[in-house]
Amino acid sequence: MIRQGMKPVAFGGVAGLIGSLAASRLVASQLYGVSASDPLTLTSIFCVLALAALLACWLPARRAARVDPMVALRCE
Repeated sequence: MIRQGMKPVAFGGVAGLIGSLAASRLVASQLYGVSASDPLTLTSIFCVLALAALLACWLPARRAARVDPMVALRCE
């Protein structure tokens, strides 16, 4: 379940990284104190977003795994 939810996150992260590097010339004049292609900034932002997505996948999966299958079948 988590792998299924994290696959689009990985594809989106790679696409976002490529898009941010392509658009770096446009935003370079608006940044102060950091370059548009700073690897530490790009990596840290990707890690924060990946962690948020991991929590968004893991919490519902954990909750669903705790439900007894017989209780779930009786409710339907």
